Amino acid sequence: MRFGFAFACLFWFSILAVAQPQDSIRAHFIKTYSDKFFLWPVIKRRSLSFELQNSKQNSNTVRFKPNNSYSLGIGMYLFDLGLELVFAVPLDQQKESSFGKTKAQDIQLNILSRKWGGDIFYQRYQGFYLSNPDTPPPASEVFPQRPDFQTENFGASGFRVFNHKKFSLRSAFTFADRQLKSSGSFLLSGTFNYFHLTADSAVLNAHYATRIGLQNSFTSLQYSTLSVAPGYAHNFILNKFFLSVSLALGPAVHWLQYQDISGIERSVTTVNTFADGRVALGYSTDRFFSGVTFTNQVRNVKFDNIQFGSSSSTFRLLFGWRFQEFGILKKSVWGLLPPWGKRVYTSLPKFLRFRVIKKYEFTTTALGCFPGINV
Repeated sequence: MRFGFAFACLFWFSILAVAQPQDSIRAHFIKTYSDKFFLWPVIKRRSLSFELQNSKQNSNTVRFKPNNSYSLGIGMYLFDLGLELVFAVPLDQQKESSFGKTKAQDIQLNILSRKWGGDIFYQRYQGFYLSNPDTPPPASEVFPQRPDFQTENFGASGFRVFNHKKFSLRSAFTFADRQLKSSGSFLLSGTFNYFHLTADSAVLNAHYATRIGLQNSFTSLQYSTLSVAPGYAHNFILNKFFLSVSLALGPAVHWLQYQDISGIERSVTTVNTFADGRVALGYSTDRFFSGVTFTNQVRNVKFDNIQFGSSSSTFRLLFGWRFQEFGILKKSVWGLLPPWGKRVYTSLPKFLRFRVIKKYEFTTTALGCFPGINV
């Protein structure tokens, strides 16, 4: 009996001895601001572009881009929730005449935590221009434009951070943490999305179709993508400055359908690549933070010796300040819910509950939700 009691005590003390260093290890590498609220102005530009190239000649590419503007807005972190709202700035007349007019609707929700991250997005763009024509036009002339091009892209992606004790991705993108020492982590990323391109006539005219070897020019194309991609991320720290780089690359299954200029529907299932890259550079202290971030997701699909690639990117420039919480600002989203809302939530089946609503889990697993609308 005494032996069993002594063994149990030894077991629990060993568990505590292991757990304590784990907490101290994280405190040694990462600082979390759970008692602060943040405010920041932000400049942002989102883009959805696509390109076609000969699969055997990577340098032979036809690339289309939207002429959408930068957006201005404000972000805040209150009640353990980060929100960012931006609005598009009107383009000047000269740029619009040179590159055409793009109508853009771009809504994104990003959740970034210690261990997990995710994106839900919807993009709808109309109006593109050919960014790499055979001969770049003089400054006084315009680029080839396709106002009839319309793209739609929506889906969701997520990733898992394995070394969350020493590495914080949100320190570089949501500033909920501050990385104190350089460290990195392996990642596992996955995504599902749907992309659709339509045009009033052939996407490529005879000249550019011949240039890249496209035999069956098409007027519409759509595909769904499912992918899993391993990756790695690293934060480089020099005093209060940081550089964060991450890349996930892996196979993707594409279910593709397109309609050629004769009206015939064609379909193909293919395996190609998916890449998710993130870069951030900035400065962070206990009171002030600033940064430039860039994220880009690229999907490539092949058909008829042609590789079609779509790219969804986001650029952000921000400056922010951290302030001590006071009064009602000390509450969380969970604490602000009325009693009936809490009862409804707790009555849901477990698989339907968003665990991030509760304060402890929210501050540790769901900081940084950033929706933005460009119209």
